[in-house]
Parts: sequence; structure tokens; C-alpha cells
Amino acid sequence: MRIAVVNNFFPPRPGGSSHLSAALAERYAAAGHEVLVLTAAYRDAPAEEERDGYRVVRLPAMPMPKLGLSIDFDMAFALARPGNLRRVSRLLAEFRPDVIHQHGQFFDLSWISGRYARRHQVPVLLSIHTRLESPDPKYAALFRLLDRFLVRPLIRRFRPRYVIMDELAAHYCAQRYGATTADFEYIPVAVEPSRFDGAPELDVRARHGIGDGPLIVSLGHVIPLRDRLALVEALPTVLAKHPGTKVMVIGRVYYDAYARRAAELGVSDAVISTGVVPSADVPAYFAAADVVAHDLQGGGFGTASLEAMASGRATIGTVTETNFPAVRLRNWENFVLVRPNDPADLADAVIRLLDEPEEREWIAKRQRDLVYSHFTLDVVTRQHLAAFDRMVGEKK
Repeated sequence: MRIAVVNNFFPPRPGGSSHLSAALAERYAAAGHEVLVLTAAYRDAPAEEERDGYRVVRLPAMPMPKLGLSIDFDMAFALARPGNLRRVSRLLAEFRPDVIHQHGQFFDLSWISGRYARRHQVPVLLSIHTRLESPDPKYAALFRLLDRFLVRPLIRRFRPRYVIMDELAAHYCAQRYGATTADFEYIPVAVEPSRFDGAPELDVRARHGIGDGPLIVSLGHVIPLRDRLALVEALPTVLAKHPGTKVMVIGRVYYDAYARRAAELGVSDAVISTGVVPSADVPAYFAAADVVAHDLQGGGFGTASLEAMASGRATIGTVTETNFPAVRLRNWENFVLVRPNDPADLADAVIRLLDEPEEREWIAKRQRDLVYSHFTLDVVTRQHLAAFDRMVGEKK
């Protein structure tokens, strides 16, 4: 097959969807398929390159202006540059894709490639990485309006099938976009466990002057849907039992309410904010952790958390036991589940894990086994390729 992979986010830009789309593109190519990646320009990355057996074209794009709001994100839009609409159409016409795999429903490269797909009757698989939701009522209302009057009308024109990574995505796509189970491909998010094999060269504890005390690592950009407030509010209880505990927040901070709350609670000295770290250093940060807690507001369980599980670290989540299709989670057997936005429940779980190192290691092993069984890139790539085969077959 000829597979076009489309994502405004792509390495070297950091982010879960960025690295997942690159990893899938590499595996599509390794399986013998022709692959073209269309993405937005990012810093000094080359406009075109051949990598890992496929071609990458980065289109000129306009960064979203920073307005000083909590929803400011590092995004760039290709439609802001004249000529990109024609250039994408020309690139796809030259490549003649059998299927288009889009990442991100609200990115303009998805809309542009969807326009081509509609005109040329090319099947589209759309991965929903981020739901347009917010705990802030003002932004929640704005996002609903954007979904209803902009995103939904645009994507319904090219009628994609949706990659459903968890039960929250299924509900979201049904409610916001009118999708049905007939439109769904149940494929979980994927990680590459092998990158966590071996001992890391970087000594994270030495770099940050932490010492041997308990360390809770929380990896990922800080946004309202991953605000770390519950983690900070759990800290006083955790510190009362384990005084040397540190929380390390890793990622770009778009929403700093957690830092202000830490100051109010007098626990700022126990919170370390590193900013963005290179992807190659992530295994070292997980290796330094005793516990990982990232997705704490009931908004899903993403790549960073699955990578923490793959690294062999006890990882806390706030999803339900039925969160992943065909994968059963069992609390305190192969997972650690707490209630969303519940600092007391989170503190109890952290203390239990720190109090019982043998149980912590046992849970971590079961979580790692779960990733190897259901969430590896090899498993998920096969599921994507099977979906492409069905979609191309239906077209014929």
C-alpha cells in the first residue's frame, strides 16, 4: 500500500502524537509499504528529508500567537501560508495514496488532506489524540462550539474512520462528531518498551540534587486537563508519612496553578519543575522514580503513563477498569486506580506504594507485562495495517 501519514506534530517536535506518528510511519515502511509524511515546519528541521525508509515533507506554517491564556499551545497552522493547499494536493496527487492516516482532528493538515481524500475517494483513518475539553466552563463552552461549527462539519465531509484508543474517545466521537460503532477501529495507543531496556547513562537524581528519598515523577506538558493540582494537594499527607518525598513535574508549563497551590500549601520545596527534557532522557527520569502519577483528572491514560508502565515503574491512573477495549484492568493487580481529582485517595495510593516496596515492584512488573501484551508498537502497527486492508478492500 501507499500510506500518507498526516500530522501537524512530528519529530523533532516533542509530544505523544508526534512520536507515535513517526514510529508508526517507520513500521509501515519496514513492513514494505510506501510512506509519505506531511507535517508542519518546526524550528530548523529540514523542509524535506528521507528517514527510516520514508519521506517527510514539512510545510511552511504559522505558529499560533501566544495570548497569555491557559489554552496557549505550541501549534502551527499550514493554512496560514499561501500555496499550502495546492502544494498538499500536488504532493498527494504525485504519491497517489491508497489510504491516509491523519493524526489530530482539529489540525488544518487533516482538513487539507481530507479535502483531497474526498475528491479522490481515498479512505481516511483519523486518530483522535486530544479531545477538545476543559475543566474551565468558559473554555469548555468554546471547545464545544469549535467542535460543533468548525471541526465536525469539516471532517464529516471526508467521512473518516476513527481510531478509538479508549472508552472516553468512543464517547467523545459519538457525542461531538455523530460517529457510530460502525465508524470505529478499536486500537489503543502504543509505546516502544525496548527503549527502556538497559541502565540509563544519565543520573537524574544527581542532576537535580534529590538524593535517595522517594521520588514521584509526573511527565507531560502541564495544561488544564493535566494540571497536577491533585498531586500537589496530596503532598502534605504524603510528606507527613515520607518527609523526603519529591515530586518532579516534567514538561512545558502552560498552566501553572499547581505551582501557585504548592506555595499556598507550603510544599514548594518538594516540587521540582524541569521543563521539557529530551525524549532520549525520558527512560532515565522514569528509572529514577519510585512512583509515576501523570493522568490524574479522569481524562484518559496516555502515552507517557504507558511508557512509565513499560519502564517498570508503578504508575497511578484515574480511568475505569474498562477503559481500554479488549484489555481488562484490575486495581492493585495489574494497575493502580484512584478516583479523579481526589487528593486524599491519591495520597493513600502513593503512601501504600512507598510503604510496601515489594508490592510496588510486583505491581510494576504486572503493569509492564500488560504493556508488552497489548500496547507495543508491533501489536498496534499490525492493528493499523489490518484496518487499512479493510478500508482499501471496502473501497474496491
